[in-house]
Amino acid sequence: MARYALTRAALLVVGLAVASALIFFTLRVLPGDVAQMILGTEGTPAQAERIRQQLGLDRPAWEQYADWVGALLRGDLGTSLVTGTPVAAEIADKAAVTLPLGVLSLLIALAIAVPSGIASAVYRRRAIGQAISVGAQLTAAVPVVWAGMMLVVVFAVWLGWLPAQGFPREGWADPEAALAALALPALTIGVVEGAMLLRFVRSATLAAAGEDFVRTAAAQGRTRTQALVRQGLPTVGLSIVTVLGLQIAGILVGAVVIEQVFALPGIGRMLVADVGARDLAKVQGELFVLTGVVLVVGFAVDLLHRGIDPRQRERS
Repeated sequence: MARYALTRAALLVVGLAVASALIFFTLRVLPGDVAQMILGTEGTPAQAERIRQQLGLDRPAWEQYADWVGALLRGDLGTSLVTGTPVAAEIADKAAVTLPLGVLSLLIALAIAVPSGIASAVYRRRAIGQAISVGAQLTAAVPVVWAGMMLVVVFAVWLGWLPAQGFPREGWADPEAALAALALPALTIGVVEGAMLLRFVRSATLAAAGEDFVRTAAAQGRTRTQALVRQGLPTVGLSIVTVLGLQIAGILVGAVVIEQVFALPGIGRMLVADVGARDLAKVQGELFVLTGVVLVVGFAVDLLHRGIDPRQRERS
């Protein structure tokens, strides 16, 4: 297990290094000039050149990349080229919205997918199982923006139960208002991601139903459903753990869009604004943090799966 963990940790480091290079050099291809953004329409070319020199943007890209990586190794994500504030501090501030949004979305997705996916597999030959399967396929095809707008119409406009947009100015000092503000965005992401996960849970449950240990349990006097629930569900749980890394990546992507729809002051909305302002230092820091979260979650899922599944240890 220790050797496997070290191997995966080495791959994680390589993945982070490759991601940092891709993020940095890809952003340099984007059109626009941060110096002109800072000066506005009244700036002269000479003033823009002075700002580039002050910010170090006139140096070769590989030198700028080396400085950025060196700062990352020290835990410094850099300083905003536009506002002059530390990028890490701004990300930490916005994470107070994005992180709870992601956690709530994941919990809603699991609450929808696990029982519904198992029911769809167990009752696959009945109308209820087929209806769940068809509903999941249709829901998974719905664009997350459209789903959010429909939920706003129902729960905010027609029923008036939840706010349509925004986040309380006092933040989590008022937890009830903060949770109410995140309810519709989390439900939007959770429903769409839950529909995608539901199909995976259904497939994993059907695969478990064909395992020898489930058939043996059924031969010992249990019904097929009892054998599947008691003997097959642990296998389904392992499969869900495996796919969680992909689900979290999907939730982060959904958060970038949903924070725009619901006007939430999170990392996703800040990222879109910083791309428009050509604030490369903040954009590359934000993208690196989001990519790092996905890679670290995948690393943790690998170790967790290896630790709880004895078959993985036996193979090695």
